[in-house]
Amino acid sequence: MRSAEQVTFGGSGLDRAAELRGDIPALATLLQDAGSRTIVLWKGKPLVDQSHGGCTLVRLPLNHPILKEARSAPILLGREDGAARFAHDVSDWTPDTDLSDVGAFIDRSVQSHPTLPQEQGFAELRSIMTALSARDAELAATAKAIMSWHESHGFCAKCGAPSDVTQAGWQRVCQACGASHFPRTDPVVIMLITHGNKVLLGRSHGWPEGMYSCLAGFVEPGETIEAAVRREVWEEAGVRVGEVRYLSSQPWPFPASLMFGCHGIATSEEITIDPHEIEDALWVSREEVMDALAGIRQGLLPARKGAIAHFLLRNWLADTLE
Repeated sequence: MRSAEQVTFGGSGLDRAAELRGDIPALATLLQDAGSRTIVLWKGKPLVDQSHGGCTLVRLPLNHPILKEARSAPILLGREDGAARFAHDVSDWTPDTDLSDVGAFIDRSVQSHPTLPQEQGFAELRSIMTALSARDAELAATAKAIMSWHESHGFCAKCGAPSDVTQAGWQRVCQACGASHFPRTDPVVIMLITHGNKVLLGRSHGWPEGMYSCLAGFVEPGETIEAAVRREVWEEAGVRVGEVRYLSSQPWPFPASLMFGCHGIATSEEITIDPHEIEDALWVSREEVMDALAGIRQGLLPARKGAIAHFLLRNWLADTLE
């Protein structure tokens, strides 16, 4: 697929500088370098500047006072224009504002820290992902995903003892049993399932009213991507799928998935949903999807802009899946 890397969170060509992760003297030098900058997150929300109608990821100097509230050592994200880029987590800070929307499916709240300009604040990545540049989006997604992994993997999965962060944040080692642990990424298939002029869409429990998207599910151990597509569609919607081909991928840091976008050709049309898996599924024509994307289709909200489902649907409509 020629436009595969145009999907959100992919294609910026970030230099991840993996060779520096275990080089302690080099890391110490970078932490003192005046050109080094850091990405700051609070509760998984990156710090952005939304002045002048735009949205850019903020890169702070490493001597900024907000970093005194960081809960752990910085993580090396890579290099940008030859300078190091780190990530800090300041989630222990408690804003003096209403936090009821934080963590919700739709969180449009922005939290401003007293040490920062008013136009800078912590914003939910889902709500701003399409406004960010490709580089900003990749940096933010990487920082969010690896911070989330550390938050839930503080103990050794082999013996249960506390583990220590090494490799500039890209590894945890258990001092008790010696086991090494690495950031987890969960493989997920997301499927554009078509039958003639129609596409199969479904909705999960708890989604906003009228919101539909492509079916998706986790790849199981010992399973190919193609087999996972066929199994998930059958389990969720009772539809049989024949030919399957891979189209594009998308890192999805909510919390840490890699979405494999695929196109599958349905060999059956009758739908029988599993209510434990999804709330509803239906066949939708090209014309109906076009109307939904244009905002003129009652009762059918399109997949979230910036998500790979939206990307796949738009390419299907434009006949550019090849």
